[in-house]
Amino acid sequence: MAQDNHAEGPLAGVKVLDLTQIMAGPMCTMLLADMGANVIKIERPGGGDDTRRMGSRYSERFAAGFLALNRNKRSIALDLRGDEGKAVFKRMAETADIVVENFRPGVMDRLGLGYETLAAINPRLVYASISGFGGTGPYRNRGGFDLVAQGMSGLMSITGFPGGPPAKVGVPITDIGAGSFTAFGILAAYIHAQRSGQGQQVDGSLMEAGIAYTVWESSEYFATGEIPGPLGSAHRVNAPYQALRTSDGYINIGAASQPTWEQFCRAIGREELIEDPRYKDGNDRKAREEELAELLEGIMGEHTTEHWMEQLEAAGVVAGPIYDMEQVYSDEQVLAREMMVEIEDDELGKVKNIGVPVKLSATPGRIRHRGPALGEHSREVLLEYGYTEAEVEELLAAGVVESV
Repeated sequence: MAQDNHAEGPLAGVKVLDLTQIMAGPMCTMLLADMGANVIKIERPGGGDDTRRMGSRYSERFAAGFLALNRNKRSIALDLRGDEGKAVFKRMAETADIVVENFRPGVMDRLGLGYETLAAINPRLVYASISGFGGTGPYRNRGGFDLVAQGMSGLMSITGFPGGPPAKVGVPITDIGAGSFTAFGILAAYIHAQRSGQGQQVDGSLMEAGIAYTVWESSEYFATGEIPGPLGSAHRVNAPYQALRTSDGYINIGAASQPTWEQFCRAIGREELIEDPRYKDGNDRKAREEELAELLEGIMGEHTTEHWMEQLEAAGVVAGPIYDMEQVYSDEQVLAREMMVEIEDDELGKVKNIGVPVKLSATPGRIRHRGPALGEHSREVLLEYGYTEAEVEELLAAGVVESV
């Protein structure tokens, strides 16, 4: 499949060597690729990224999750264990702007491809690593997965309902967060390199990403010394700010401030609650949160979610239904913002993708092509880096490179 590696976008022309797999690393490089970076995914021959074999499949070669995380990238299958493969990678790194890897700390050094080695041949290189716990500290050598990071970052202690068993956030939030935060770090380091000519290391971790999300909980703990627990859908400091049951489901209500609380009371036809001394101000409402929720659900349960949405929207109260995935991708706002994008592919036909979640007015990101087959661009990439056809054939014959 011929692909546009000279894409437009704010990162057009930026060369990224992507040694990542599974979730956090591919999320990071996907964000860069969506903005036009030339991302070359370097995978091991014979298998490649493990997510190629995980979950639902479009075909024998393409798993849905892999395609979602590796869109806009090209793939070269390159064996980095031998000297020939390492020489190829170093040749590519000479002109790269960014390298991203998510092996355990120390693996790239043992391969002879760590930051110090590559910086010696390309001082402007931004070299990013993502791991479970970061490249320093007593846990640096531990393996890390999202579930473990959610537990150790405190996220699982504040998720779910009081008295219930531990619950994780429904998405791999520390993976996604680590990828996103590392992409931010990469771009900051890249700007610095453009200004100074000096590259540097970027070190992201799943555990730190999880901690970074605990803004309310950490600040409350720092201020009071009290350990926060799970609240279900309720807010840490405001009420009512939670899901309330209606006659046919639930609705999320954001009536946290005094003006919105008063608007809410009028919208549901219960103006007398405004002057009720039990719920007079925000502190009162938070102190009686469970009692208030029970009272409000008795009222909200009289009508459907759609009815209450009409009433609350007309009154200017922030509220929203709780969607399943089918409802998400049927919503007019989601579609208007192009958060479901469909691309045509010669092999797979129409492939749907989550859209680019941030919009730029002059140089927007876009989804140009599906994720690559393993080694789909091995020949193409090597020729770009100055290898002759004969040299490419030699590398293929020796098993240093794999192609399809």
